[in-house]
Amino acid sequence: MKAALVSGLLMLAASAAEPVTERVFGPEIKTGPYKHPACLTELSNGDLYLVYYGGAGEYAVDTGVFGTRRKRGEKAWSAPVRIAADPFRSVGNGVIWQAPDGLVWLFYVVRYGGTWSSSRIQGKVSRDNAVTWSDSFVVSQEEGMMVRNRPIVLASGEYLLPAYLERGEDRESVGADSTSRFLRFDAKAKAWVPSGVIRSAKGNIQPAVAEVAPGHLIAFCRRGGGYGPGSDGFLVYSESNDNGKTWAEGRDSQFPNPNSAIDLIKLRDGALLLVYNHSGTERHPLTAALSPDGGKTWPVRRNLGETKETYAYPAAVQSSDGKIHVVYTTSGRMIIEHMTVDESWIRGER
Repeated sequence: MKAALVSGLLMLAASAAEPVTERVFGPEIKTGPYKHPACLTELSNGDLYLVYYGGAGEYAVDTGVFGTRRKRGEKAWSAPVRIAADPFRSVGNGVIWQAPDGLVWLFYVVRYGGTWSSSRIQGKVSRDNAVTWSDSFVVSQEEGMMVRNRPIVLASGEYLLPAYLERGEDRESVGADSTSRFLRFDAKAKAWVPSGVIRSAKGNIQPAVAEVAPGHLIAFCRRGGGYGPGSDGFLVYSESNDNGKTWAEGRDSQFPNPNSAIDLIKLRDGALLLVYNHSGTERHPLTAALSPDGGKTWPVRRNLGETKETYAYPAAVQSSDGKIHVVYTTSGRMIIEHMTVDESWIRGER
């Protein structure tokens, strides 16, 4: 009897470590059928807050950035509320992040023309854990500037926002002169100022960045080019040794990339977590890779999702309880899903 009880408890422990996936929103939510991409953060009160770009379609004008909350200890997400919009232009790519001082930042894109290469970056802030928001303000007025991933706090205490300059008027291709960029927050001027560029032979956008030692940063970027089949689709990798002010020429990494967004975060134990699509042509599978040594090696790689459905634009965050949360869009960018996973499961420890 005792042995059976122990065996049962072990089975429960093992099952508890399995990833848990939940559907957040789909077509039943009346913010428009299009829901893409999603971004997630944990607020200082323990709530999870998620934003996404919603509307009739990617290039529709009547679009907005919507926010939804899952209160600490609860299972349900609140009804999404439009928190950013433009009456004359399409908006997109909401990024949500809380700074160490408690200020919550929302960054998003406003598209002025027919393609995303006409975009600018705007922002809002909240001083009450994303309950109310300021008026919108300009983050970058440079044409073609966009955001996708959250800022990081450097060892110096500075804030660094990954951004990118997208070139080309082709909706089906990222121009070779597209570059990953970074904006640094100037606390005195209360402005985000340009700070660093990653250039590469075929172009790159949407950098995900981590500081692996004081002043030493690494970044993986979405590749440039088209979406068609090929054998040269890889994440672009670069390093900086001066707090992100200058960057090495971007080069192909070991990780395939189907011209889709990725995320890179530093976990509480110091390991790096890369979440991406391990394919040069498809947005599946959804894969997690771990590095114990600041990105020098990546001995652990495990698929989080393996169906032929898309896992588009993953965004990851580690909450205060150690859980890793990954959000992505699927089913033709109509459904947002949220996965919770243990680092130990990714490592295959249980």
